[in-house]
Amino acid sequence: MLKTILIRCLQIIPSLFVVVTLTFVLTRMIPGDPARAVLGPQASVEDVEKMRETMGLNQPLAAQYKDYMINIVKGDFGTSYSYNQPVFSLIARRIPSTLLIALPAVLIALIAGMLVGVTSAVHQGTLFDYVFMILALVGVSMPIFWLGLMLVLMFSVNLGWLPVLGMGDISKGLGDVIRHMVLPCFCLATIPTATFSRITRSSILESIHGDSIRALRARGIKESVVIWKYALKSALPPLITVLGLQLAGCFAGAILTETIFSWPGMGTLIVGAIDNRDYVLIQGAVLVIALAFVMINMFVDVIYMIINPNVNYEGGN
Repeated sequence: MLKTILIRCLQIIPSLFVVVTLTFVLTRMIPGDPARAVLGPQASVEDVEKMRETMGLNQPLAAQYKDYMINIVKGDFGTSYSYNQPVFSLIARRIPSTLLIALPAVLIALIAGMLVGVTSAVHQGTLFDYVFMILALVGVSMPIFWLGLMLVLMFSVNLGWLPVLGMGDISKGLGDVIRHMVLPCFCLATIPTATFSRITRSSILESIHGDSIRALRARGIKESVVIWKYALKSALPPLITVLGLQLAGCFAGAILTETIFSWPGMGTLIVGAIDNRDYVLIQGAVLVIALAFVMINMFVDVIYMIINPNVNYEGGN
């Protein structure tokens, strides 16, 4: 296992190298001048050129890329153009806000998805099964930005039940923060819930038709115990794999959700950086998200190996 973990850690390096390189190139393709965005449209050409020199943007792209890669290796993400603060500290302050809605969203999606998936599998072929699988298909296909706007229109504009902007004020009590979390969390949880329910249903259906489950039933064990204790346990490995992907997906998908609900996390930070042509901040934020993806996937692989020691990622079972 230790050898596999070491290999996984080494595989992270080329993945992040590709991400950093692509992000560096793509950010330079964004229309607009970062120096002009910082100084404003009224700035003179001389001032813009001086700012470009200060930012290092007057150097050839190869030189800029070389300097950036050297700084990344040293752990220096650079200084944001628009905030004039270290990129790492900006990201570090925003990550907890993103996790505040991403983690509850995944937890809610996992519980709801498992409940729906198990119930649909037990009642396979019934109206309940068809309805919930259709809803799951709709949930997977539904664009987050459209769903977010519909939630705002229904629960904030029309009904006035829930706030829509910001993350609340803890000085007003924990309830105020939770009320601000409801809509973003529900929006983020929609696609994972549909995914978990479909995976759970397929895994349970495969499990309950196996010989081990038939043997348990033949011993007279209650059906509820057979389903929720034994069949669900055998369905956990694929769920754990999907759980890692959905957690990473929620972390990255928060960009749209946070923008809609003005949630002060990584999403709004990236959108603001794009608007301000803040190359360094965009590169740092994308690098952190990519790192979160690969680290979560590696952690899922480790958990999978613990649950099923027969799995060998180096060349088969």
